Amino acid sequence: MSKTTNKYSPEVRERAVRMVLDNAGQHESGWSAILSISSKIGCAPQTLNEWVKKAEVDRGDRAGITTEMAEKLKALERENRELKQANEILRKASAYFAQAELDRRSRT
Repeated sequence: MSKTTNKYSPEVRERAVRMVLDNAGQHESGWSAILSISSKIGCAPQTLNEWVKKAEVDRGDRAGITTEMAEKLKALERENRELKQANEILRKASAYFAQAELDRRSRT
């Protein structure tokens, strides 16, 4: 999994999305609004389009997984992975101590 740096602050993203949504009626299409505003803030139109789609999902205007739900899912997946690792450690420790007990009993 690669980590990417966010070139644009959340405030810039929110403002750009708000500009697209507020000014969509002044353009021929949503894409022309995105092209116009992306050139003004200096980002790629595809990037701004993704921001707009994500904002629409978060507002409930578009189907998809909201940012909040995606964060919860990521946290649950991390917790699940950690619990599986802990279970594996406990399973190995249990096997080790069980074998040690068998060895101790066989010597007496």
